[in-house]
Amino acid sequence: DMQTDNVSNQREHLILLLANIHIRKHPKTDEHSKLEDNALDEVMKKLFKNYKKWCKYHGRKSSLWLPTIQQEVQQRKLLYIGLYLLIWGEAANLRFLPECLCYIYHHMAFEMYGMLAGNVSAMTGEYVKPAYGGDKEAFLKKIVTPIYCTIAQEAERSKIEKGNHSQWRNYDDLNEFFWSADCFRLGWPMRADADFFCQPLKPVDERNEGTIKADKQKGKVNFVELRSFWHIFRSFDRMWSFFILALQIMIILAWSEGGSLGNIFDPLVFKEILSIFITSSILNLGKATLDIIFNWRARRTMEFMVKLRYVLKFILAAMWVVLLSVTYAYTWEKPTGIIRTIKNWFGNGPDQPSLFIIAVVVYLLPDMLAAVLFALPLLRRKLEGSDYKLMRLIMWWSQTRLFVGRGMHESAFSLFMYTMFWVALLLTKFVFSYYVEIKPLVEPTKDIMKFPINHFRWHEFFPRAKGNIGVVISLWAPVILVYFMDTQIWYTIFSTLVGGVYGAFQRLGEIRTLGMLRSRFDSIPLAVNDCLVPVETSDARRKKGLRSNFKNRFKEMTHEDKEKVAARFAQMWNEIVSSFREEDLIDNREKELLLVPYVADQGLRVTQWPPFLLASMVPIAVDMAKDSNGKDRDLKKRIENDYYFSCAIKECYASCKNIINDLVHGEQEKRVINTIFTEVEKCIAEDKVITDLNMQSLPDLYNKFVELVEFLKKNDEKDRVAVIKIFQDMLEVVTRDIMEDQLPSILESSHGGSYQRPEGMTAWDNEYQLFQPSGAIKFPLEVSTEAWKEKVNRLELLLTVKESAMDVPSNLEARRRLTFFTNSLFMDMPDAPKVRNTISFSALTPYYNEHVLFSIKDLEEENEDGVSTLFYLQKIYPDEWKNFQERIEEELKDNEELKEEALRQWASYRGQTLTRTVRGMMYYRKALVLEAFLDMAKHEDLMEGYKAAGSISDEEWKSLIAQCEALADMKFAYVVSCQQYGNDKRSALSNAQDILQLMRTYPSLRVAYIDVVEDRVGEKQIETAYYSTLVKVALNKDSESAGPVQNLDQVIYRIKLPGPAILGEGKPENQNHAIIFTRGEGLQTIDMNQDNYMEEALKMRNLLQEFLTEDGIRQPSILGVREHIFTGSVSSLAWFMSNQEHSFVTIGQRLLANPLKVRFHYGHPDVFDRLFHLTRGGVSKASRSINLSEDIFAGFNSTLRGGNVTHHEYVQVGKGRDVGLNQISKFEAKVANGNGEQTLSRDIYRLGHRFDFFRMLSCYFTTVGFYFSTLLTVFTVYVFLYGRLYLALSGLEEGLATQRKFSHNHALQVALASQSLVQLGFLMALPMMMEIGLEKGFGKALSEFIMMNLQLASVFFTFSLGTKTHYYGRMLLHGGAQYRSTGRGFVVFHAKFAENYRLYSRSHFVKGIELMTLLIVYQLFGQTSHSTIAYIFVTSSMWFLVLTWLFAPFLFNPSGFEWAKILDDWSDWNKWISNRGGIGVSPEKSWESWWEIEQEHLKHTGTLGIIFEIILSLRFFIYQYGLVYQLTITNNNKSIVVYLISWLVILVMLVILKIISVGRRRFGANFQLFFRLIKFMIFVSFFAILVVLIVLLHMTIKDILVCFLAFLPTGWGILLIAQACRPLFRVTGLWGSVRALARAYEVIMGMLLFTPITVLSWFPFVSEFQTRMLFNQAFSRGLQISRILGGQKKERAASTKD
Repeated sequence: DMQTDNVSNQREHLILLLANIHIRKHPKTDEHSKLEDNALDEVMKKLFKNYKKWCKYHGRKSSLWLPTIQQEVQQRKLLYIGLYLLIWGEAANLRFLPECLCYIYHHMAFEMYGMLAGNVSAMTGEYVKPAYGGDKEAFLKKIVTPIYCTIAQEAERSKIEKGNHSQWRNYDDLNEFFWSADCFRLGWPMRADADFFCQPLKPVDERNEGTIKADKQKGKVNFVELRSFWHIFRSFDRMWSFFILALQIMIILAWSEGGSLGNIFDPLVFKEILSIFITSSILNLGKATLDIIFNWRARRTMEFMVKLRYVLKFILAAMWVVLLSVTYAYTWEKPTGIIRTIKNWFGNGPDQPSLFIIAVVVYLLPDMLAAVLFALPLLRRKLEGSDYKLMRLIMWWSQTRLFVGRGMHESAFSLFMYTMFWVALLLTKFVFSYYVEIKPLVEPTKDIMKFPINHFRWHEFFPRAKGNIGVVISLWAPVILVYFMDTQIWYTIFSTLVGGVYGAFQRLGEIRTLGMLRSRFDSIPLAVNDCLVPVETSDARRKKGLRSNFKNRFKEMTHEDKEKVAARFAQMWNEIVSSFREEDLIDNREKELLLVPYVADQGLRVTQWPPFLLASMVPIAVDMAKDSNGKDRDLKKRIENDYYFSCAIKECYASCKNIINDLVHGEQEKRVINTIFTEVEKCIAEDKVITDLNMQSLPDLYNKFVELVEFLKKNDEKDRVAVIKIFQDMLEVVTRDIMEDQLPSILESSHGGSYQRPEGMTAWDNEYQLFQPSGAIKFPLEVSTEAWKEKVNRLELLLTVKESAMDVPSNLEARRRLTFFTNSLFMDMPDAPKVRNTISFSALTPYYNEHVLFSIKDLEEENEDGVSTLFYLQKIYPDEWKNFQERIEEELKDNEELKEEALRQWASYRGQTLTRTVRGMMYYRKALVLEAFLDMAKHEDLMEGYKAAGSISDEEWKSLIAQCEALADMKFAYVVSCQQYGNDKRSALSNAQDILQLMRTYPSLRVAYIDVVEDRVGEKQIETAYYSTLVKVALNKDSESAGPVQNLDQVIYRIKLPGPAILGEGKPENQNHAIIFTRGEGLQTIDMNQDNYMEEALKMRNLLQEFLTEDGIRQPSILGVREHIFTGSVSSLAWFMSNQEHSFVTIGQRLLANPLKVRFHYGHPDVFDRLFHLTRGGVSKASRSINLSEDIFAGFNSTLRGGNVTHHEYVQVGKGRDVGLNQISKFEAKVANGNGEQTLSRDIYRLGHRFDFFRMLSCYFTTVGFYFSTLLTVFTVYVFLYGRLYLALSGLEEGLATQRKFSHNHALQVALASQSLVQLGFLMALPMMMEIGLEKGFGKALSEFIMMNLQLASVFFTFSLGTKTHYYGRMLLHGGAQYRSTGRGFVVFHAKFAENYRLYSRSHFVKGIELMTLLIVYQLFGQTSHSTIAYIFVTSSMWFLVLTWLFAPFLFNPSGFEWAKILDDWSDWNKWISNRGGIGVSPEKSWESWWEIEQEHLKHTGTLGIIFEIILSLRFFIYQYGLVYQLTITNNNKSIVVYLISWLVILVMLVILKIISVGRRRFGANFQLFFRLIKFMIFVSFFAILVVLIVLLHMTIKDILVCFLAFLPTGWGILLIAQACRPLFRVTGLWGSVRALARAYEVIMGMLLFTPITVLSWFPFVSEFQTRMLFNQAFSRGLQISRILGGQKKERAASTKD
């Protein structure tokens, strides 16, 4: 009943899986064809672990019954595994519901068992038949489709209920239905009328909830995602309680006499401190209440026991509050205040302190138990994981019983490590908070409370408030906010330190420059051999500790061993170097200097290092020898000290000797030469070379030999005479000049200046014309082998390269990659297995519609400054462009078409394209083929070299390479999921062409897509069918005729889906549809913007071995890998972004994985344990909008289901990031929205409750806590400024200033100063500095830090603070997040003013203007001493924040200050503001449409959201209330009337505006004169009133300014309230007026922003400065932006042509 393609797909899957595991279990390659049981058992165990756990959870027997007959067992196991895979393979969207699959499998396996055993049904007396039998595609139609339809209907409702998750069931709710015992009521076959499938009859509406009671639809399950800030308290309640109680203790201590910590032993103080238990019980009550409110929607699906637990918790919490308060009241003899009241209620009995103590002990019992369990993680794991009834009852009270999140506790050692980390951190924080924030505030507070102030500057509503309570609140509020926020600051500091230490211990940055690479190069062959080459025999295990002294080990080895090491090293090293050349990172000369000889020259018996280490050493030695005058001290010292120097000399001598021996064939000549060499060697042995021979003429000999080598390279018959002449000349030089003293013992010419080797080789007695006869010299060589050419080339490099090759390779990227690779070889990594024993894996890339390959049109299209992408790339990567041209000239000569193709590829490899990603991933296959070759090849083959494989047409070679490729394909598969490929192909889009081209280039690439087909059903009906399709390229066998035309794709599998695949978030659905085509035990999730390198691919098999190691108490389920952000060179913003990102993916995650144990999955190139995840819901979650950042949920899910996420430093994968401010902001908005959704999610709630206390802290501060702290940071600024506004305008500040005892409060300022550090982004820079310091050296880190600040990095960080706050807060309140696609292009274009305005007006500009108003009012009316340093720091940091939020987008906008651009922008903005909106008008075109969309979130928010919005808007009315009384015109009148009159003024103004706008519509045409007259009258009367006010009531200019400051915020407040109550205003018909008012405000804001920019753009140097600042990175790489931005067209055209 399954689809045939599904069967064949899963058959291939299973066979590959079993084969791989079987080979790994039995490495011996004998004829072992029978499948081993233990391989089968391993797959069984992994696949069914979750299923068995599910059965145990429900207390059911599993359906895996094995037969009694031994022979049938294996077959039965295969059937069970096959059945599960078939169900999984066809389950489509049900794969997100792992326990639903368990349910289906449970019943189907039971049926299968019944059929196989031939059971007879008790009911009918027939053989058991499957419930859903027989038809074609029965499984899909009858089982998958009904459940799929339920999911789809819920998803439809999610579109209606945009922000409101509580109204529809997401994937999690549907899956968790199968955690409850109710799921078995569905029955088998499943009942179609079961309440699981029911939908509500009509859209649920809050108001008529009563009428829907009869509806059978199930509500939410286990959890309701309500939009509320309370989630943060509810998920992490233990942390907040802890902080609140600590604050209470600190305030009580600070308030006591003297405020020293010793006061805690004072009985009275101690008694006061005991009141924390009452606070704690009140918090518990709050928690219990929240639980009931938040779970109300899920009440229908809740089991009775769970409901009971919630109710009991609430009752008990309430009882404790009463009990503790009453017993506490009785501990006091003479109580005051509240305590007295309580005591009076309960009768004034004698005090009985013991009652309270007993109550507290009982209250604390559960916590004590929890503490014991915390210390014994093993016991806790056992308790939570157990399914016994008694245990369940014990655990029932502490937490609700869930299928996931049980027994997640780590080993005792990990527990100890992260506990120590947090204890140290919290101690530091509390000491700082106590001594710096809280204690200094206490004295001034006491003073303020003693002296009530009665002098107000406004109408005070509460003149008799006790103890200046308003002042106290406005002083303490910011400090308390900072107290809750600053743990994040301490976390950053501690994580930087600890992460740095861990990094150093992992040996990061040991090789970070070329110099370091050279100095350690001699140990690298061994390191490569040790890390990347499998060990032959088991006894040859290497000891880890010895890795550091590779150097000595290599020198001590025998020559044969050295040769083996060198041969393998040469293969890998040269493969890496040639990949550098193919990527155009190095040119041909650098490639030659970096290569190692493939074929070790047997005769030399010296180690051959790459020439870049030996360059220029031979010429230097020749010079030194020439000047030695018979004294050899200097030369000897140099040879002894410099290992490479002596290597160069020895190799040169041996090589020359070899070549001469090869060339000279005449008997007599040979005899002469041998005599000479014997003598020379004797001379060397006695160490007399320099003293006995005359070195003056050595250079002559050297020059001759260089000539000879050049002739050898050409190998041309015509040069024979010249060669003979050279030999004769050399002989003459040696015999006449060098050996003039000892003609008989001529032969002493060559060790000290091995350069004499050449001479040595040419010393012959000149009796008659030697070398003349025809057979004497063998030249030219008939067959010039590869090996010979390589040898001559190498010798030429040694002899002729004069300048030292210190800067090879010169390309920065090549250097970075080489140093990282060589450094990683010294880190701890598992030993490499042989390729056949490697864990198999696949990579999966979801792709939607981004660039595959840039087209020529894309590349040559110019932006408005006349800059094409190609030109830009040539300027950013000048060296790589040069190398590319060199390579193309060589390879393609004149083929224009291919050249064009190559150009497109070159550009695409530098953008964020699919081509780049695919090339990177296919390196895995290339690496596996090479490693397989090295594993299989015999020693002689290796000596021949892998290179030779290509050139030799030997059958044996061919079969060896074919074998290697087959093995690589068995171990690695790459699937790209291009969901649109089918449609693109039909529409003949270029994307489809390019993807096909990719499949041609890499035949083993597979592309999966969703095919949408119209199928005929019956006569007339047509239905749309959806298929998951996998294709590969169809390669023609007939290579002669194969034009590119015939290479089309060919379908491998087509699996029908129950409907459209994309129901939730796009990317996870896309991954999910293609995951059935992946193979192997590992799965690497790769995004579309990643890249990979050959040298990293070589280490993949080591990384995969990590799955077999125990990490703590679990095997890893996700292996984390570090990334390198490759977009840093585009502009300075891209550089900040990549630095920030880089520090997160390295130092941040290193710490998260170890010691904190809370690393999740962040959309990085992590490798998943595939079998673990495919039975637990896949590699991401897909519910709409709640799983907006889908990646991290895979980590949450993995951790909750008992997985383990690790992080490894020795592998890196490239990744691209956004580069322009607008893209970066969109990306940050997406992440902040995602975090807002995470805050509401059940995953975070469960982690917060199921982790132990300290791991929960780590989890909070590294996920949602970071965003919440950011929000608090900004909120603190608001609270501080509004508090100041209140003090200044009410006259309280003035009153306090006259009290001499009220000194200036430093505590507040210190608190704010520490908070403004966050604001300025210094904290973001800390981890960054540490990581750069580790990897590049601390000097470099410092200089980078200074450079970044010169380029205004802090402006960027402060700006992004605003982005995070706005989107996170809005998401939590109202929801309605959209997935923002961020551009991945190169940003060198100017963003229009209107575009910036649309993007940032709500998130930054409005807030910036509000803060600016606050600051101005405070400057005008505040009384503070403006001199203290702290004050200046605080206000200046706030001004900095304001200016950044207002002007950063224009600062970072390319050519943002160019006069011509400014004029365009202005007209564009005018057009936008004045355009009418309407249906179908895009927000880019008209302000009205944009304004409607900006309030979209208010439509979907709940009642609470609207109320909250209105309360927040009330703050704008304070200004008017306060400022009206400040006017000189009011003449110190304090009555409320003044305030009411000011409202009258506003109303009059609004009415007049309304009259004018109505008048314009009604009378504009007919009564034009009359209308104009009215307008004129209004204008005149306005002026008249102004004059009267100035003359009679002495109104001043300051008053006019103050009026503006007073009335503008009021209008804005009215606007916000109107927007929140939109339906109301719609009904009353005032919406048009609201819109007009809103437009007026937008115009004012636009003017405010535009004016300074315009003024600045008058000065030409501003634009210059800005360009330099923005593109500094590119400048330092020789990019003249001025040419780009201002160059003449002609010059440009010319430059692109060459």
